[in-house]
Amino acid sequence: MEEQPIIVLLTDFGTGDAFVGVMKGVIASICRQSRVIDLTHAVRAQDITEAAFHLESALPYFPDGTIFVCVVDPGVGTSRRPIAVEAGPFRFLAPDNGLLTPIFERWPDARCRVLDDARHHLPSPSSTFHGRDIFSPVAAHLATGMAFDTLGTTAPPESCTRIERFTNRPLERKKGWTGRVVTIDRFGNVVTSFCATTLDGGDAWCVSAGSSGCLPIVKAYGDVDDGMPLAYVGSSGMIEIAVRNGDASRELGIDRQTPIRLVALRRPE
Repeated sequence: MEEQPIIVLLTDFGTGDAFVGVMKGVIASICRQSRVIDLTHAVRAQDITEAAFHLESALPYFPDGTIFVCVVDPGVGTSRRPIAVEAGPFRFLAPDNGLLTPIFERWPDARCRVLDDARHHLPSPSSTFHGRDIFSPVAAHLATGMAFDTLGTTAPPESCTRIERFTNRPLERKKGWTGRVVTIDRFGNVVTSFCATTLDGGDAWCVSAGSSGCLPIVKAYGDVDDGMPLAYVGSSGMIEIAVRNGDASRELGIDRQTPIRLVALRRPE
């Protein structure tokens, strides 16, 4: 018997309410043997950009055939379209609000369908919970082997909404860049918009934000004393700011609006 694909859930619903559990119940009612993985339900409420970051960062760690259900949906119940996208080895279900921007960028030849065939939805979908009424049942039907082309009307990928991708800006008087905070994890570690590849070229670099001062980039938390701030390349491949055994966001006064600077240090002659 062919193994059924994994279904991955990514939402901003949190886990204090029943929303996620109900989505899983819908999936199990249609495809009892489905394997469901929670990527995260702690995306900041209605933050499409953060959701897109978590989705893009997670892709390398899932097997071919995985179905991603991505529901961060401030436009639920409006004219925004629910869509399905087949890209590379994966399939994605999400509102057409820009959350899938990195998917379209990575796979320009992606195929897209609008989820407008009500036969695959729950009866009488609500105007506030498409995660339960549309996205979950469609994911379960896909897991049972339903063909992608039966989901609804074809939509050209170029017709789908994109979010503006942030671009780090060069500093005016120094070699370096001004960036932004992408997300802050539950430990208070600050994920910046600087990719590790920015460090290529042989220069030494430091990162600053809030009251951190200029932090040379080190390899691991243990490279600084307890309670001290540090900058390092995190598991997502982005440069992060942390406080060893502390909360960098709180202790250094960094929030989502705080600018981040990456500056090349002058090497000794």
